Amino acid sequence: MFIIHHFAFRLILQLYNMRNQTLLRIFLLLRLTDSRALLGLQATLFSLVYLVTMLENLTILLLTVLDHRLHTPMYFFLRHLSCLDLCLISTTVPKTIVNSVTFSDSISFLGCVSQLFLVVLMAGSEMGILTAMSYDRYVAICHPLNYEAVMSKGCCVQLVAVSWLSGVVFGILYSAGTSSLEFCGSNQIHQFFCDVPSLLELSCSEEHAVINVSVVLGVFYAFSCLVCMVVSYVFIFSAVLKISSRHSQSKAFSTCLPHLGIVGTFFLSGAVAYQEPASEASPTGDLLCSVLYSVVPPVLNPIIYCLTDRDIRQP
Repeated sequence: MFIIHHFAFRLILQLYNMRNQTLLRIFLLLRLTDSRALLGLQATLFSLVYLVTMLENLTILLLTVLDHRLHTPMYFFLRHLSCLDLCLISTTVPKTIVNSVTFSDSISFLGCVSQLFLVVLMAGSEMGILTAMSYDRYVAICHPLNYEAVMSKGCCVQLVAVSWLSGVVFGILYSAGTSSLEFCGSNQIHQFFCDVPSLLELSCSEEHAVINVSVVLGVFYAFSCLVCMVVSYVFIFSAVLKISSRHSQSKAFSTCLPHLGIVGTFFLSGAVAYQEPASEASPTGDLLCSVLYSVVPPVLNPIIYCLTDRDIRQP
């Protein structure tokens, strides 16, 4: 009995030490150049983009809170979308700015997993919010008489809660799957933030069961959201084209175009970012793909709404 207890204790201690070694593992994020001058320019550009994005999304948040004309389901969802965009860009860009200024590329394993968790959480939640926004437009255009009854405050809160909860669940799944991997050899991540494909390339684990299941579920979730949005807009366009009044058609399209622009930006940037393995791309290509996926949507979403939405443009 003593031998069994001793063996169990040694095994637990070994696993604990291995775990501590994994948590203390240091990764190196992508550096575009070794020139301090160019890194300073990169930090300046990222800082300007970050400040502009913060200003844009905070403006949307303030407008949708303070302007009583914008207390409708569509702008309720837009408020949460702006909040998600703020959190998404704040998860990745500040670390890049700090690394560029300090001429350091390092990020701890725990910091990397935490960053991955937050990125997946925000991206997954944003998919849910975009789907809820498409459903809102569908009800508003195809069933206008029942709009207030269907899109009640309770319904909107439930849709937002499900969206955020979906992001949290996928964030936990992806970060837990990544934490279960063993890493050996190179610690150079071919992105300026931690994501699943780049970390999988560094893993020496033969089995990726947890992360593979998580990826499959994530792809299914994203595809389901996309299908729901496509179906919604098929019904929307069918209903709009049957309207005889050109003015009414123009008004209906004006409420849909901002959302379509945001959906297109989000999904297309994500598709472009993951269509090429990081190891096969150049450092510049890696950086551009990362920026396209994590920075472009938060920057463009407020601009799209401000330029195309009449209620936001009007004082």
